[in-house]
Amino acid sequence: MIISAQGLKKSFTTKSRKGSQTVEAVKGVDLEVKSGEIYGVLGPNGAGKTTTIRMLSTLITPDAGTAVIAGHDLVKEPAQIRRKLGYVSQAGGVEEQNTARAQVVFAARIYNVPDPAKAAEEILRKFDLSDIADRPGRTLSGGQKRRVAIALGLVHTPPLLFLDEPTTGLDPQNRANLWDRIKELREQGTSVLLSTHYLEEADALCDRLAIVDHGVIVAEGTPAELKRSVSGDVVTLRLDGLERAAEVLTPLVARTRVDEDVLRVYVDDGEHALPSLLRTLEADGLSLRSITMERATLDDVFLAKTGRSLRDTGAAA
Repeated sequence: MIISAQGLKKSFTTKSRKGSQTVEAVKGVDLEVKSGEIYGVLGPNGAGKTTTIRMLSTLITPDAGTAVIAGHDLVKEPAQIRRKLGYVSQAGGVEEQNTARAQVVFAARIYNVPDPAKAAEEILRKFDLSDIADRPGRTLSGGQKRRVAIALGLVHTPPLLFLDEPTTGLDPQNRANLWDRIKELREQGTSVLLSTHYLEEADALCDRLAIVDHGVIVAEGTPAELKRSVSGDVVTLRLDGLERAAEVLTPLVARTRVDEDVLRVYVDDGEHALPSLLRTLEADGLSLRSITMERATLDDVFLAKTGRSLRDTGAAA
């Protein structure tokens, strides 16, 4: 394991005219990240994702708990850990005035890379940044800045990379391009821990992930395992009498949920369950307006574990 953490906790105290208030950002997180995998931390804004990553990357000290990162104790050996990781924050850290090349060379010197200029050229080329390497940061697009930020975090070839909300604010094309770059890192042996509130991103990128809410992990596993845990298919019904339909179908299915003007029915095998569901509704005099069936999503997992949709928290699909 390149990361093994148990019981990590962190609280923050804020002061105002009304007095001080303590907020538990992380309430006891256990997680293990295998070498060479992409491990995701999925949850809404304010769930504790960034605080968890900042603790594991030695930027803030946990109030409680233990962790071993790349073979070193989190609290006792932070300097050794920093030499073995790269960190890309939500902001990215790309300077507006200096060129991309100058920034990456400077980062290489900070990490005592033997040939900073050569290392910078190699990482810029790897991320298709050579053509814009001599432009100041303020002239770069959002996607280009994110690639420069990751180059800054990788110029010293660390075995572990932390990415905090790496694609926030990017358009779909730039997001897909960055996903490809992150997958390439895994293929080259780099371990990646990323936080995200994008359901599609977690599903597409992560070998395993933890779903977090209010500072705790509510579910963990591969995306496929997590989706299977809430049944394999979701049947969405539009009809009058949603509550009555839920009542008559509940004995036949894993779970039902009335969601605004539709009834969502969770079943293990939708194709085989569908005829029985339709017969039951017809026998009870309930007429369908429409019906759709799709595979369970990570949002269904979040809904099952927390009682609300991740999309309803403001997170993107």
